[in-house]
Amino acid sequence: MYKLRQILLTAFANFRRWKKNPQIILAFCLAFIVSFLLSDKVLVFAKEHDTILQMAEPFIWTFGDAQSVLIISLLLLLLFADMPNLGNDVPLFLVRIDRKVWVLGQILYLILATFLFLCFILLSTCILASSQAFVANMWSDTAAVLGYSNIGYELNVPSFVKVMELNFPYQVMFHIFGLMLGYSIVMAGIILFFNMVKDNGGMIAGIIYSGFGFLLTPDTLSDILHIPAVQSRYANIIFGWISPLNHATYYMHSFGYDNLPKLWVSYVFFAGVALLIFIMCLLRIRRYTFQFTGTQLR
Repeated sequence: MYKLRQILLTAFANFRRWKKNPQIILAFCLAFIVSFLLSDKVLVFAKEHDTILQMAEPFIWTFGDAQSVLIISLLLLLLFADMPNLGNDVPLFLVRIDRKVWVLGQILYLILATFLFLCFILLSTCILASSQAFVANMWSDTAAVLGYSNIGYELNVPSFVKVMELNFPYQVMFHIFGLMLGYSIVMAGIILFFNMVKDNGGMIAGIIYSGFGFLLTPDTLSDILHIPAVQSRYANIIFGWISPLNHATYYMHSFGYDNLPKLWVSYVFFAGVALLIFIMCLLRIRRYTFQFTGTQLR
């Protein structure tokens, strides 16, 4: 229990740095702006056609798409660019606790901060839709129009019939949130580990991780490699299994009649990769060099 308390105190010490921190304020402001810009096409469509939305639908139709997940995850580069946080209080922490406890506190902070960041995004989409939305757990007329016509495709909204026929809005919302959380925690872990390997290495590794996921999306690869439409189905399946970004995309999963990963497979995938990265952080902290300059850490 004493070790757990030390881990919690180390994690919450990072949260204290959020107060009046321009980097954190900018990350949350950009998250709200991006949420507004990405969900606006659905809200405008509902307003123009005088229909209402289910409260969770703007989040579902916005972040059920791989590109939207990618854009939001890139904001984590700003949120966690300075991880591990080496403030003036770190020497005191290291005197009172060992290195493993300290890095476990950093890991806990990453997980909690990522969760809060995504909760803010979810809340933002709900607030933006509140004036024209209802809370009952049923699909709206807007969803029916987008799903059962070509309008959703024209608006680049991932409103698939199989989603609406097999699940209700809140269940879909929680799955999309969980997949985004898994993808984002892995990215945050990568940033932490490579920053411990080399200064600013986390930024480069985070960009590579995002770029890898983007390049392995079926549409991108089909355009680059000029894959025929007949063979694109096989590419869709292959890269649906190996791309982290596809694992984070809700409609890129098996719902009973295709060979894509099931939802639980993606959860296990993200949990396993995140655990591996965090173990690497624990191993790396043994040889991590803290550089002191006066009362500052570098």
